[in-house]
Amino acid sequence: MNTTLKHWKESATLILAAGHRLGVASRTPRTVAAVSPQDSSCGPQHLPHKSRFDYDVLLLKRSGKSGFMPNAYVFPGGKVHSSDFSSEWLDIFKSFCNFSNFGLGNVTQPLETRPPIFATDRLKFGSPIPGEVAFRICALRETFEESGVLLVVPKLEEKSLLKSIEDKGDTAQGQHYKVNDLCSTELTKWRALVNQNPSNFIRMCRELEVLPNIWALHEWCNWLTPTGQYGVTRFDTMFFICCLQEIPHTLQDEKEIVRFQWSTPSEVLQSYISGEFWIAPPQFYELSRMCRVPLLEDLHDFSSRRAREGCEQWLPLVSLKEKQYLSLLPGDKDYPLDPSGEAEVGTCTDPQQEDAQDDSALHRFVTVDQNTINIQITITPKYNHLLPVVTFPHDLKSQS
Repeated sequence: MNTTLKHWKESATLILAAGHRLGVASRTPRTVAAVSPQDSSCGPQHLPHKSRFDYDVLLLKRSGKSGFMPNAYVFPGGKVHSSDFSSEWLDIFKSFCNFSNFGLGNVTQPLETRPPIFATDRLKFGSPIPGEVAFRICALRETFEESGVLLVVPKLEEKSLLKSIEDKGDTAQGQHYKVNDLCSTELTKWRALVNQNPSNFIRMCRELEVLPNIWALHEWCNWLTPTGQYGVTRFDTMFFICCLQEIPHTLQDEKEIVRFQWSTPSEVLQSYISGEFWIAPPQFYELSRMCRVPLLEDLHDFSSRRAREGCEQWLPLVSLKEKQYLSLLPGDKDYPLDPSGEAEVGTCTDPQQEDAQDDSALHRFVTVDQNTINIQITITPKYNHLLPVVTFPHDLKSQS
């Protein structure tokens, strides 16, 4: 853990996509108007109809008593715990310690442009666990705590996993993943223990002879909480994505999380725009990106390949302008080269940043009210990432 940060708490979240399965009753029915096909341009498009998707995404409703984003629908995830960086993981992953990042491999992004959450040398804080590994462990642990979904690899499959890494150099090109098949009684027991003390996640893996499936999680994006938006607490959050073959058994913890929902990305956005619930701008942006890829196999292939490129740290800069909130993102013509002025955040010295600073470069949110966000973007996404599907919220409301 980086204990020197003054304003941010490091955290990880998991975008969990799962293939549709007949008879799944956990999916909330929604009504979405017919929409036009996706367009590859940067101009306004309509959301793809839910019938075009063969997968759902997991969202969890935070408790109204939560100190951060109460009642919001979020992806599973949370703050990193010291146990996620524990040296005890070396014993659990001992067969993988000779591989770069325990077999995750390296990204092509230069170290000097990497988000600080990954570029930070964790050995300086007494941990031999690389950030790329520890934050995946955090995302997996938090997902288990909040939703009961446990993504692990049995020790019995360790040899085949090692061979896959040795043969291909990574495990990303395989099929999208299955969830564990442990009995519900065992899962309930360990989930309670991990909720009591996150370090029990290590104990669970040791006693059940399983490995956290860090290889199933692909680097997606990195968001910083803007100043003064959600109270005093601010997070430096790494977003990962994982594709499952089918929707797993899911159960909220009735503490931090009071409800769960599996829905297509377009259904979630439509529900948000129609005022049924609220999602934060990062979730809105990432779900808008996913609307570009309605098929699970394509999403898995894209996310596993794209992750090798790396990602950029984003700190939205929010201001009030003509009764609307304007949130500038990196690459926008009005976005400063040093947005933070706070040394512990770190600013990437990415040469691509200067190239994007032209008079026509837009990369911003315009928030009219709690359920009306418009993304304006004319730049090309860095690191081979997806453009979000840009919509006119009032058009979608009129179609409902």
